This record gives sequence, C-alpha cells and structure tokens, in this order.
Amino acid sequence: MIHLSQAAASEINRLKAKQRSASLFRLTVKPGGCSDWFYEMSFDEKIKEGDRIFDINNTQVVIDHASYNYINGLAIDYSEDLMGGAFRFQNPQAIVTCGCGNSFSTAAPSSV
Repeated sequence: MIHLSQAAASEINRLKAKQRSASLFRLTVKPGGCSDWFYEMSFDEKIKEGDRIFDINNTQVVIDHASYNYINGLAIDYSEDLMGGAFRFQNPQAIVTCGCGNSFSTAAPSSV
C-alpha cells in the first residue's frame, strides 16, 4: 500500500488539472540517482499489464509491478518552504536515503 498525505494528493490533482488529457498519475522507481534508485512521478494515459492502481485521498496512483516491490509502504507528503514546493518520500524499505530526498537504496536485489 502507498500513503499520500492530503497535501500531496492536492498537489498531484493540481498538476493533473494542467494536463491536456485525462491522465493517470504514475509513480515509478528507476535505477540511478545518488543512492541506486530514484522516484519518478509522471502522468500517463494508459494502464499497462501488471500495473497496480490505488485510489488514495481521491487520487488514482498507478504503479508498475516491479516498482511496487521497492515502495510498498511508501508515504508521500508535499510541503512548501522558502525554496519552493517539493514532494517528500518516506520509504520503510530504504536502508539509505540521499540528501536530495529522491534517491534511496534497499536491501532487495535489483530487478527493475
């Protein structure tokens, strides 16, 4: 399960409203970043085979099967400060996180 704060859901829905077509919010884990993996958030128009769909705080979140293995239990928040707004990730599977807040490592072997 993935957890979205109300602030994160509101920001995702605000960004979604700016899309030209009815889009799905997609959360993916990709290799790279400062600590092996990074979170990628995007909008997509299609559900793919193996995708998991969650309805959280009136926001649909689509996650591919391989990424889900790395972020089950992830909590996403959104906050603004003097430097602007940003999504914040708290991943219970992460054993290392980078100062950038978007990159992490897990004990699980690479499969994405």
